[in-house]
Amino acid sequence: MIKKLRMGMIGGGEGSLIGPVHRMAARLDGMTVLVCGAFSSDPAISAATGAAEGLDSSRTYDTWQDMVVHEASLPEDIRPHFMSIVTPNHLHYAPAKMALEAGFHVVCDKPLCMSVAEALDLQETVERTGRLFCLTHNYTGYPMVKRAREMVMGGEIGAVRKIAVEYFQGWLSSLVETTGNRQAEWRSDPRKAGIAGAMADIGTHAFNLAEYISGVEVTELSADLGSVVPGRLLDDDGSVLLHFENGARGTLLASQVAIGEENNLSLRIYGEKGSITWRQMEPNSLTVLWPDRPVQVYRTGTAFAATGVAAHMHTRIPAGHPEGFIEAFANLYRNFSLHIIALSEGNERDPLADYPGIRDGVRGMKFLEAVVASSRDNSSKRAV
Repeated sequence: MIKKLRMGMIGGGEGSLIGPVHRMAARLDGMTVLVCGAFSSDPAISAATGAAEGLDSSRTYDTWQDMVVHEASLPEDIRPHFMSIVTPNHLHYAPAKMALEAGFHVVCDKPLCMSVAEALDLQETVERTGRLFCLTHNYTGYPMVKRAREMVMGGEIGAVRKIAVEYFQGWLSSLVETTGNRQAEWRSDPRKAGIAGAMADIGTHAFNLAEYISGVEVTELSADLGSVVPGRLLDDDGSVLLHFENGARGTLLASQVAIGEENNLSLRIYGEKGSITWRQMEPNSLTVLWPDRPVQVYRTGTAFAATGVAAHMHTRIPAGHPEGFIEAFANLYRNFSLHIIALSEGNERDPLADYPGIRDGVRGMKFLEAVVASSRDNSSKRAV
């Protein structure tokens, strides 16, 4: 019986935005303990982060390669159960592949990697090694996102006709990558971010959320990307027309130059019988519109019979107490941990304890390559 899962971390050193979020989320349910880390390409930063996390210096490493090799050589009751990769995009593929082949399960930040070719190779590696893989599209972890998916998949709003997803931020409205902003620097650098900027950073979240809640996949798209801020090397704004496999149409808008916007991710799905709206900045509410009755609002933590089993399972505290970003991340870590434990005990995975996996990563990379190609070719349709 596993008492606590042991986690190693690659990236996420001092000054990181997402590393501390992952560590807080992994610990929230008391199921995981951090036992080792290669937190930065700068050994001094890695050492300082390890010390701050209370790690023994012998298990804080200068490179992720050294960590994977050494930790894999340790006895089964000491080595990590999984590695969490929280690096910039260009350092997802190689650490993930090496960790999988060394026998570790993997949690990886999004987007999965730098190309579809890398994504497909990682998918093959996951299948060949039999290791589990979680991609942290954290917005799928919100209770009302679970309720929205349950409603759509259960046919409560009828067949999906229209999907509109938007993700607006304003923090890149000027050329902040030249002012020492580390988060902006790597996200604006094609060598580290990949082929896309805003579309890779936030557009992939919007794409994943649309497919997750609706249960239907995009089959083709037409895109228009742009770099609004002079001197920026990658897109900071984009619009995409979407066609879904069931015949539904949709739009995806993503911008990081929308001045005044904080983290405005929203999704609307229009069906034959009704419509739903969810907004990340008011995540505890799901609004449902009907043609013949008043507007209905579901709230996190309210009556189990109303909000459903999936939302209830992903709710931690009573109604009226906000649950947000960290808790949604934590839901992914908990569900992933439950899957590892079930696998170790020879049990089946609980279908309600879901999390985005390697296939979602491949879908995201296919979306990015199609978007970039479509925009480059003057918005010609591209298959996804």
